[in-house]
Amino acid sequence: MASSDQELLYTMALTRLLPFNASQQRTLLNEVGSATAVYENRRDLGRMMEHFSARAAEVLAGMEGELGRSEQELAYAREHNIKVLTLADEAYPTRLSQCDDAPLVLYQLGKANLNAQHIISVVGTRRCTERGRDLCNRLAADLARLLPDTLVISGLAYGIDVAAHRAALANGLPTLGVLAHGLDEIYPRLHRQTAIEMLRQGGLLTEYMSHTQIEKVNFVQRNRIVAGLSDATIVVESAEHGGSLITAEMANGYNREVFAFPGRTTDSTSAGCLYLIRKNQARLITSAEDLLADLGWEPVVRSDGQTQMAFDAESNTASPSSSAPVENGPSDAILSALRRAGGELSLSDLIIATSLPVASLTASLLPLEMQGVVKKLAGNKYHLIK
Repeated sequence: MASSDQELLYTMALTRLLPFNASQQRTLLNEVGSATAVYENRRDLGRMMEHFSARAAEVLAGMEGELGRSEQELAYAREHNIKVLTLADEAYPTRLSQCDDAPLVLYQLGKANLNAQHIISVVGTRRCTERGRDLCNRLAADLARLLPDTLVISGLAYGIDVAAHRAALANGLPTLGVLAHGLDEIYPRLHRQTAIEMLRQGGLLTEYMSHTQIEKVNFVQRNRIVAGLSDATIVVESAEHGGSLITAEMANGYNREVFAFPGRTTDSTSAGCLYLIRKNQARLITSAEDLLADLGWEPVVRSDGQTQMAFDAESNTASPSSSAPVENGPSDAILSALRRAGGELSLSDLIIATSLPVASLTASLLPLEMQGVVKKLAGNKYHLIK
């Protein structure tokens, strides 16, 4: 195994040993020098790093036990064209790397530029109003006209999150969804088709390995990535104690700009936004023009003197060669079974035809859908597209 692969596997294993404590993971790497050095000295870390708790040292001594899981995940990532990024990689988002609790490892599906020149995060309540959706649409339409390279980030959750993603898609803006689980599934499942469309115009990102159990704490952890990836976080609608206020607080903690749309004082979905503005924790925003002016971003101007219209979404679409699935393991078995059956099978028939465990089958179907190779039809049937 190449030394670079070993370092990657050790880094992946380290994220499993100290979950929910990325700052401690990063401190450990910085002080010891590399994940490989952490592994090689795993039984002596308690003596080497006295400020680490005895429990942490004990956990790290068992690092070898996580290597098998890391090897499985790396194989899964390579089979499904998932990029595995560490802090040392050039493609790792620079803005996020400036945060002391940045994840050691990120898993990316799609081709979104995580170091795009202009990046915004759009967050808000899961119980958004029609006004909230209209604000997302207007913001995306104006950004597409003024600054069409802007990458729009959110969490693919109900409400404002998915409204922001769909508005970006409709206006040709690249958009990235930050997930609170692995790339083997989409939660909520209702947003599965939106996620697939996003891969043609951005992508999905997570710090979690496949088959990660979906837990509430993961979503709070996810919010720090949403805040840290961007130049500015925009709160569209929020209740007085909404989760998006946590994201705004994180963004402020990273010294990033925070903006909030105002609303009527009688509207519960505006209470959080008004609170942020009143406490000087967010700037008031009414349009994309406000955003550009406050951030010092210059609108793109065409040679004919007009502001640039939305860029061609096709230019941000992965080429067939980059999106084609690697035919081995479960993916190959699924595709072969569909071809033998004339291109279409139900999930139960696929289980029989491939002899794959249900978990392995379903985990492999989603990436094939996202790559445009397989399409899920009504009745839990799967159709081979190409």
